[in-house]
Amino acid sequence: LEPHLAAGAKYVVLTVPAKDQIDYTVVLGVNEDGLLPEHRIISNASCTTNCLAPMARVLNDEFGIEEGVINTVHAYTNDQRLADVPHSDWRRSRAAAENIIPTSTGAAKAVGVVLPQLQGRLHGIAARVPVPDGSVVDLFVKLGKSASVDDVNAAVRAASQTERLQGILQYSEAPIVSSDIIGNPHSSIYDAGFTGVTAGRYLRVLNWYDNEWGYSCRVCDLLRRLA
Repeated sequence: LEPHLAAGAKYVVLTVPAKDQIDYTVVLGVNEDGLLPEHRIISNASCTTNCLAPMARVLNDEFGIEEGVINTVHAYTNDQRLADVPHSDWRRSRAAAENIIPTSTGAAKAVGVVLPQLQGRLHGIAARVPVPDGSVVDLFVKLGKSASVDDVNAAVRAASQTERLQGILQYSEAPIVSSDIIGNPHSSIYDAGFTGVTAGRYLRVLNWYDNEWGYSCRVCDLLRRLA
């Protein structure tokens, strides 16, 4: 990536998680305060990380997260195959529009990059499903302190109204499905109706995201910030 800088580019912005060492990985609404002028090679992480990380920060700030797992039910992407043809990942070689395809996701690990206090505390998988757009993160965590459904919903509602998370995290009580959030510019749409708490400290939450448009909006926001 350095040759781009040598050729005159002021910044190199990746719209994927970085595989190599870079200057900074940023998720707006989470860790943009750490973005410095000397950071020139920057990753905007992934669409799933942009959905998960703001929610994880709210929960960790308010209640503490000891550990957790995620499952992202994700629209199929152009990395998959529309017919059963070869792919380096055997499961992704299967017809994307005809199967639920379990696969890996780096989102849980990436949360530990943008929120170091959660490093190693989350694990995740993905299920690619036969829809062209619109995805959802199913997050299950053990909280550091007890909370009720009302406590969690109130905390998320309040956080969504802060300057830091306006336009990033949306609070919704509507009975939405994936097609309803296509074109939504938020990184993460919290589905309050699916919040569940067991024994006070085991929490499940659901957050929707337009994995194309919502993420693209954050890329534009980042570019404006760097300009």
